[in-house]
Amino acid sequence: MKLIVAIVQDQDSPSLVQELTDKEYRVTKLASTGGFLKAGNTTLLIGVEDDGVDEVTQIIEKNCKTRDITTSLLPVTAPGDTFMPYPMVVKVGGASVFIIDVEKHMRV
Repeated sequence: MKLIVAIVQDQDSPSLVQELTDKEYRVTKLASTGGFLKAGNTTLLIGVEDDGVDEVTQIIEKNCKTRDITTSLLPVTAPGDTFMPYPMVVKVGGASVFIIDVEKHMRV
C-alpha cells in the first residue's frame, strides 16, 4: 500500500477530488498555504494499493495543469521586507506529488 501526498493549486482541487472519488479512491483534503506566493493550495492524502498508483498519478496529471500568472507584488525576504514593484510572470499549478510506502494501515 502507498500513501500519495499531492499538493495542488486550489482551483485544480475540485475537479481532481471529484474524479478520484468517482473512481472510488478515498481522499482526505487539507487546506495549506504555499511559501513562495503565499497563496492557498490544497494538500490531498490518498491511500492506494500498489497497483493503483499509476492510475492516481495519471488522474493528478490530467487535472493539475501549470499556467502563467502575473503578480505585481512579490514579497522578498530581506532586511526591511522589501517588495518588487514591477509585474512579474510566474508559473503556477501542476502538482507536487510524494509517494510513500505504508507499513501498516488500519480502519477502526
